Amino acid sequence: MLTAVPVATRPDFGISSVTCRDDHTHWSVPEVRGDYRVVLVRRGRFRRMAAGVPAEIDATLAYVGIPGEEESFAHPAGGDVCTAISVTPKLWRSLAGEIAGQAAHTVYVDPSLDLTHRRLLAASESGDVDYALSEELLALLSTAIGRISPGRTPIAGARARHDQGLVAAAREAITEADPASDTLFSLAELLGVSPYRLSRAFPRELGVSVTRYRHRVRIGRALDRIEAGEQSLSTLAADLGYADQAHLTRTMRHYLGHTPTAVRRLLASAH
Repeated sequence: MLTAVPVATRPDFGISSVTCRDDHTHWSVPEVRGDYRVVLVRRGRFRRMAAGVPAEIDATLAYVGIPGEEESFAHPAGGDVCTAISVTPKLWRSLAGEIAGQAAHTVYVDPSLDLTHRRLLAASESGDVDYALSEELLALLSTAIGRISPGRTPIAGARARHDQGLVAAAREAITEADPASDTLFSLAELLGVSPYRLSRAFPRELGVSVTRYRHRVRIGRALDRIEAGEQSLSTLAADLGYADQAHLTRTMRHYLGHTPTAVRRLLASAH
């Protein structure tokens, strides 16, 4: 029996936690998927057959699937729990380029990629799907695709670019609260670049991620409002684009070491 629980869903991608309780050594009936995907194992192991090639999939070996391929599965070791990432052709090609239509591959999951996987899952619990989780997702996808074909993809060329102008335009959009800056993907579309390029440009040019920069701007606005006497933290959270008051509180505690209520007292005592 297969159970899929959505972790995060956006127009460009979907992430699910997939639990399989099957226990059989024979191959399942072949099926054909229509999406690009990366599947990483969290617990257990299973076998996958694609393009006539079997692979033993476990926590050290993920698989990459492409639209139209025929695949079968076997579960000789019992059940497993996986993270299944599905992305649109547009997003996939922005990272993979010319290798987008090649046959399926497996990807070695070294400790670094394992940590990226765990950071993705942690980001899914932060409430910040549109920036924090999106950046972790792009990091995971770029690593997986880079290992399929290092040096031949758009992400390899993106590392050499100098993007002062791009970062300046992104900063302006974020600072001015342009509606397109609500998500990393829509901001990249506004600026005419891939989300990956935008994500990589910020650490190169500013030394911080676009997620951290956006939080810096929003926390600055929160401090302005609190200092001006804002009493409703739920209203403040909604106005600044946080999921809820708890999300605002977690974020301020993380970046400032204080909750909004504590910040209010600190500002009041300074007068």
